[in-house]
Amino acid sequence: MAITRSQLDAAANALQRVLQFDRPADAVLHDYFRAHRSLGSHDRAFVAESVYGVLRRKRTVDHLAPGAMPRRLLLAYLARLAGASIRELSAATDSDEQAWLARIKAEPLSGLPLAVRAELPDWVVERLLATGSGLAMTYADASPDPAAVEAEILALARGLNEPAPLDLRVNTMRASRDEVLQALTADGVAVEPTPWSPVGLRVRGRPALNRHSLFLSGAFEVQDEGSQLLCYLVAPRRQEMVVDFCAGAGGKSLMLGAMMRSQGRLYAFDVSAVRLNRMKPRLKRSGLSNLYAQQISNENDIRVKRLAGKIDRVLVDAPCSGLGTLRRNPDLKWRQSPLSVEELKRKQAAILRAAAGLLKPGGRLVYATCSLLAEENEDILSGFVAQHPEFRQLACSELLKEQRIALDTGRDLKLAPHLHGTDGFFAAALVRA
Repeated sequence: MAITRSQLDAAANALQRVLQFDRPADAVLHDYFRAHRSLGSHDRAFVAESVYGVLRRKRTVDHLAPGAMPRRLLLAYLARLAGASIRELSAATDSDEQAWLARIKAEPLSGLPLAVRAELPDWVVERLLATGSGLAMTYADASPDPAAVEAEILALARGLNEPAPLDLRVNTMRASRDEVLQALTADGVAVEPTPWSPVGLRVRGRPALNRHSLFLSGAFEVQDEGSQLLCYLVAPRRQEMVVDFCAGAGGKSLMLGAMMRSQGRLYAFDVSAVRLNRMKPRLKRSGLSNLYAQQISNENDIRVKRLAGKIDRVLVDAPCSGLGTLRRNPDLKWRQSPLSVEELKRKQAAILRAAAGLLKPGGRLVYATCSLLAEENEDILSGFVAQHPEFRQLACSELLKEQRIALDTGRDLKLAPHLHGTDGFFAAALVRA
């Protein structure tokens, strides 16, 4: 299909703003579309897909067009990586650009460095080479074949560069998975059960479900299957005291509350009022009455300290680099840096210490991130356990088995898109003596 000059101009303008990397790409695009309401739905789709395509393939695009302005980066992506022909681009380009595109199409892409082929920053690949993918492979006890390590990183990278599917979590307070599956199928939605989560559904395509009657009634929420599995590691029981320490907009909090059948007491803590406010309409739809959302100033807030030694289960989905979510947020790999990771590591260690102090003897803590980096995952856990011998690590595979989930990635839960179809997640479970 021919691409118009107005479409290309809009995409180039949006890309220029996104490439400043001062805000999340989805927020930048949201503001751009709001300021350009004359763009039709087809035009908005072209802009979004093109911008995200450049973000996903930026290493290769930069190789093809080093130092180029956003418009030419976009053209290089469209012509060489998105499959657009020069003829399809002819209405949007002049003769000089068409001649340049012909050279771009002939540029060889063989023999590129690993980081370019993986579409990742050099510093990320260096860390993955040193520690394994941080998810599928761990190299602490052996000297693996370098070719195998490289192949694993490339497989992981390919998975991270594929757009994420739309995963739903059925709210068992409102309906069963079979009921929601049958209703959505009857409405023409292509949907199937997720392979691991007993309450998950995976939708093919991008149907608009935010106006569906089942969504409005609280029968399902959008939630990645990996995120759902974290809640099965927590496995809260009715009548227990539970804390979601970094609750955000409350997706996992709502699932934990449903697992508790709205009994007991569930605290959702977060430092951001904006994120917690996003939970309010979701909580209203959910039918839960046991969830208490509270903004805290930091991990040492008095609201936290007054619960010390009283809590049965704690979930810490810690703030992290987010590199496991590149399917959804490809700009993160360009907005994070070794310096930002160092700051995150300090936060992660402090939050884990504070959250652990909430547990009563026999209580369980699940520490999780959506990072690929061992320094945000295993290293944080090992440092904590070394200083707190009263905590013992549990086998996540056994905890999932207790929930009738046959998923064994070893002692820790390590999820990767190319292996499990989920975002990249790490989780470890601890019990207090």
